[in-house]
Amino acid sequence: MSALTLADLAREAERRLDPAVWDFIEGGAGQERTLAGNRAAFDRVWLRPAVLAAAGRPRIDTTILGRRWAAPFAVAPLAYHTLAHSDGELATARAAGAAGVPLVVSTFAGRTFEDIAAAAPGPLWLQVYCFRDRDTTRALVERAERAGFEALVVTADAPHLGRRLRDERNGFTLPPGVRPANLPDGDYASPAGHARAEFDPALDWSIVDWMRSVSRLPVLVKGVLTAGDAERALAAGVDGIVVSNHGGRQLDGAPPTLDVLPEVAAAVAGKVPVLLDGGVRHGADVVAARALGADAVLVGRPVLHGLAADPHRGVALVLEILRDELLDAMALAGLGALDGIGPDAVLTSARPASGPAVLRAPELHASPAVLTSARPASGPAVLRAADLHASLSDPLMDTMNFLNEIALRHPDAISFAPGRPYDGFFDTEDLVAHIRRYLAHLEERGRTPAQVRSMMYQYGPTAGQIRELIADSLRSDERVDVPPESIVVTVGAQEAMLLVVRALIAGPRDVLMVSSPCYVGISGAARMLDVDVVPVVERPDGLAPDDVAAAIEAQLALGRRPRAFYVIPDHSNPAGTTVPVPARRALLDLAERYDLLIIEDSPYRLVSPGPQLPTLKALDTGRRVVHLGSFSKTVFPGARVGFVVADQPVHGADGTVRLLADEIAKLKSMVTVNTSPLSQAAVAGALLSAGGSVTDLNARPAEHYGESMRLVLDQLDRRLPAARRSALGVSWNRPTGGFFLTATVPFVADNAALARSVERFGVLWTPMSYFYPGGGGERALRLSTSYLSPEEIEEGIARLARFIESEAG
Repeated sequence: MSALTLADLAREAERRLDPAVWDFIEGGAGQERTLAGNRAAFDRVWLRPAVLAAAGRPRIDTTILGRRWAAPFAVAPLAYHTLAHSDGELATARAAGAAGVPLVVSTFAGRTFEDIAAAAPGPLWLQVYCFRDRDTTRALVERAERAGFEALVVTADAPHLGRRLRDERNGFTLPPGVRPANLPDGDYASPAGHARAEFDPALDWSIVDWMRSVSRLPVLVKGVLTAGDAERALAAGVDGIVVSNHGGRQLDGAPPTLDVLPEVAAAVAGKVPVLLDGGVRHGADVVAARALGADAVLVGRPVLHGLAADPHRGVALVLEILRDELLDAMALAGLGALDGIGPDAVLTSARPASGPAVLRAPELHASPAVLTSARPASGPAVLRAADLHASLSDPLMDTMNFLNEIALRHPDAISFAPGRPYDGFFDTEDLVAHIRRYLAHLEERGRTPAQVRSMMYQYGPTAGQIRELIADSLRSDERVDVPPESIVVTVGAQEAMLLVVRALIAGPRDVLMVSSPCYVGISGAARMLDVDVVPVVERPDGLAPDDVAAAIEAQLALGRRPRAFYVIPDHSNPAGTTVPVPARRALLDLAERYDLLIIEDSPYRLVSPGPQLPTLKALDTGRRVVHLGSFSKTVFPGARVGFVVADQPVHGADGTVRLLADEIAKLKSMVTVNTSPLSQAAVAGALLSAGGSVTDLNARPAEHYGESMRLVLDQLDRRLPAARRSALGVSWNRPTGGFFLTATVPFVADNAALARSVERFGVLWTPMSYFYPGGGGERALRLSTSYLSPEEIEEGIARLARFIESEAG
């Protein structure tokens, strides 16, 4: 199938569908004035490009209700996807999840919530029609919440279905086999007849409180078209508003949603997210909606068009076309990020391009009494967030700051948050001894006093001056035999991540894949570099190579190039999971099959007790693994010394062959110039003191960290015995090493819950949602076992158990 626009898919869908089914999907109410008006409203909006704006590749991801969306659109609620194809909502859920955007599932979905959730790699919301029988509505909501849905969208504009003349002329009834899979048995053949009999025609704003009484999920109201109703929605305590006229299918003559969006957005004033549906058919429409006040849009009929046109790839193609058109529109309009899209980005009939002068108050002279921060007459520079890089507005960037601030406000709290080494292993005198040991080593190697002085006081080589020692330790500890020239010494592993991602991601089609949940440093580095991250969500028992393969195939189907896959295979941060050897070999096979690299990050291996599995790099015979190392856990974090092993050959256009390490060193020379020679000396001296073996250096710490992990698990078992945690819905994994474990809880473990935990119970932990770049982990928390004494662990787990009991109750 060849389709370049959503209109192409619509034509193909009409060709394939029964005419009565097409009319049911495509038609509106009455004379279809509102249906036509939705599209016409977008046609009246023009984009106002800003040239020479240095927009670069636009950032189009956004965060709604604490969940990151890969683009500012989601799939609108649509009844009976099974009319378009028997896979129905399953196919839609797979495509939406692969695209990183939510699917709003209709009350009248043709597939069960459980099956949709099993097929969906991304977030699901439930659109709720309220029935006269509230028990039916309650059961619907509770079933969706159990299936893992994340929000409720209450449809407020349907006391019954609007008069849809196409359906009446066709005598439309649902075909055999098409029915609402999540509602009790009944007569659903006539959608309009069922609605008149069963929908509650007397809803009022108390429905919001009722929804909160049956569910903890956020509640949005769909159908708001006036500022007055927006204000009433806020007063009722909604978590979001959907500006909607039901796609022109309810009140014919209701205004187009884009036309009323500005007044609704002004009334909301940023207090809750504002979404819009109705008439979105192009990427430029998304820009228009953002400019006029929407946080995101919902896309409806085109999704069913795609499903009917090609059940295997059609929905993915709809979302891909919309995404590519949005990127194109933003780039050509000089818009580098969604936050920079404001009213000035568009021209509407309310703002003529020529004719009588149109003045705005900020453009007139303002006396000092009314001078606003938007346009200071003089004084210090005033910057707007929209003028800075979009990554600075990403909630991800605030996660660690929030933890640090809350810890400072509560110094007496016991913290399971920081993944730091235990302070008891550090002695200030050792630091001096390590540096002296390295200076002696240099003299033993024949360096003159002048050379030693220069090596310590001057910048030193960009790639590092202790590469030989690192190469020796890798051979000794990891059975990894690489030349020193393939190593670059970095300012911690964090710089290594930044440099490797920058080197490997060459263009807008390239994506970085990550095992999710993942360390925030890699997703943060990607965000700063405007690199798209594709998460591969781990299963309860860890990473599955089949899931990696499926994610790769999905990206290839979208015309994108999976460039690298980031994973912490040993005692991962944050989940504490370890990838077994067969899965490691399978990952290497995938790397060869799909021509991608694996970025292996493994800082916790050599501070974990017992024999360790071979690293991916040790198993790597095809130079498919870029290995990141860090001495933060094995020597001391204050040194800020890490390294990257990049022995892949890079063939130049002139026929020369260099190592990837050489290219990374080029980038480093423009970032940090070099890694502190004094820090390198301290690390090198520590290595030399243990005969070059990191394993020997960490024999005692590894035993300690193993005991700390066992003590935390023992205390959890003691404070929350099996029967009690089963009743509460609490569980945790049992890592064999590393610093972290994950606990699943029956409540939303977000920043608000963390604040309650520290304020009322004096215990800190880390929300797991921080570590899911595609969203997830809302009901889980990370516990670090490394930093506390045995006494602090015992008391801290007692406090944590009391907190969990309180929240669960």
